[in-house]
Amino acid sequence: MAHALVPVANVADARATAAALVAYAPERTTVVHVVEKGGGVPDKTPVEQSEDVAEAAFAAFRERFPDADTHVAYGSDVVEAIVDAAEEVDATAIAFQPRGGSRLVQFLSGDRALRLVTEADRPVVSLGTGDSGES
Repeated sequence: MAHALVPVANVADARATAAALVAYAPERTTVVHVVEKGGGVPDKTPVEQSEDVAEAAFAAFRERFPDADTHVAYGSDVVEAIVDAAEEVDATAIAFQPRGGSRLVQFLSGDRALRLVTEADRPVVSLGTGDSGES
């Protein structure tokens, strides 16, 4: 991977995703956090609070990838925002760690992982757990 765009949701997700990404040794990494906008209805969380979550996640990701670039995306559709961000930063691939949840939860949420894999205009890499025994 020449330039991986890596979406993260929060600090725990950023740490787990960075740990899983280590094995792929991308040349360049941009970590992205999507601030979900309400799209005509009130936002899920205040923008300022979401931006604080993004900054904390970026700091956690940089524990393993200190030179990672960061990008905050805004949108009502998280998958669309990730795909758009990949284009904006000229990423060669999107690397993500699927988040847990039962099949019912995935069905009700529209299974973002499936949408990301099928809707992205560049390669998408689904990362493993990153549990290699390191701390």
